[in-house]
Amino acid sequence: MNPVSELIRVDRSSPVPLYFQVAQRLEELIESGQLVPGTRLENEVSLADQLGLSRPTMRQAIQYLVDKGLLVRKRGVGTQVVHAKVRRTVELTSLYDDLDRTHQQPRTDVLSLAETTAPDEVAVALVLPTGAPVLAIERLRYAQGEPLAVMRNFLPSGLFPLTIEDLRARGLYQLMRAAGINLRLADQTIGARRATAAEAKALGEVRGAPLLTMARTAYDDAGRAVEYGQHAYRASHYSFELTLVAR
Repeated sequence: MNPVSELIRVDRSSPVPLYFQVAQRLEELIESGQLVPGTRLENEVSLADQLGLSRPTMRQAIQYLVDKGLLVRKRGVGTQVVHAKVRRTVELTSLYDDLDRTHQQPRTDVLSLAETTAPDEVAVALVLPTGAPVLAIERLRYAQGEPLAVMRNFLPSGLFPLTIEDLRARGLYQLMRAAGINLRLADQTIGARRATAAEAKALGEVRGAPLLTMARTAYDDAGRAVEYGQHAYRASHYSFELTLVAR
């Protein structure tokens, strides 16, 4: 593999600060898989000399990526690449679609698939009578071989035929679209909490580790509530991105 310095170019005529140019390029190399987890970077002095930069500039670039969780400094080892977080824009898409589109190799373990009585929160979200039957789904989603999220979804009973094999092979929204259900709108809440013992075990985290959470009610083009999801993501591997527009 080429030295890291040969994969980085800086433009001294650009208004973008030099440290940020270096940090952005390193981030691209990590997210594209050209720098895999465990890769050791040359020391800051050597990298700075090879790129014709000052040591403080290189230190600032490295620290920026350490703060983002993409690099880690280890005493006696140096600076290493760690797993890049999955960054997801807040849109009406499924996690499977997003991971597949960004070549994150999604894989799914189906933990349960069964009809049950809707809990009060689910009945309210899906605009169903108290105690109405719903299809309850629980899955463990992987990205690049690493457990990423515990996903719990509820659908109105009888919405469309669904099997464990279907859910292993494809994302839920893919299956809904294939069944002629056109998703148009969703209400979504993003939050955070600590992992339960079961979640921590499934996700390879310690009990009480921070999780990002998302609750979503999705509606079809006829205005029907057709899916309610409660998902928990590893905060160490996942983040949401939002674009804010001034009015």
